[in-house]
Amino acid sequence: MKKIFLVYFVLLSFSSFSQSTENELVMEPINRLFAAMKSGDSTLIKTCFHANAKMQSISFSKKMNKDVLSLENEFQGFLKAIGTPHSEIYDERILKTDIKIDGSLATVWADYEFWLGTKFLHCGVDHFTLFKENGHWKIIYLADTRRTTNCKQ
Repeated sequence: MKKIFLVYFVLLSFSSFSQSTENELVMEPINRLFAAMKSGDSTLIKTCFHANAKMQSISFSKKMNKDVLSLENEFQGFLKAIGTPHSEIYDERILKTDIKIDGSLATVWADYEFWLGTKFLHCGVDHFTLFKENGHWKIIYLADTRRTTNCKQ
C-alpha cells in the first residue's frame, strides 16, 4: 500500500512540476513584453508577438457614455508609442493571472495596473492568447480593458 501511495505522489508531483514549468514558459513572452515596455524597446516587443498578432482594447467612452471596442489593429501604433522616446516609464504590473493550456494553445487572463512613471493611470484585464510555434510561445491576440474605477489602487 505504501508503494502505491509513493508512486501516486511522485506522479502527482511530476505533473504539477511540468504544468508549473509550462506556465512559466507561457508567461515568458508576457513578462518580456512588460520589461520591453518599461525600457522603451519596440524591437524586443516584436519578439513577443507572432507575425499575425492582433490587438484590441475595450475602454469607456465619455462621449458615447458606454464601453467601446477599438476596431483597428493597434499593433503598429503600440510599437510606435513604445519606441518613441518618452520621459515617463510605461510600467504595467500584473496583479493576478489565470493560465489555461491545451497543446499549442494557451490563454492568460491577467489583472493589471498601469503606471506612467510614478502616476497610476488605469487598471483592467489583459487577455492574451498564445500559440506555441517551434517550441516557443508567441502572443497571437491581446485584448485589454482599461478603467479608472474599481481599481485596487
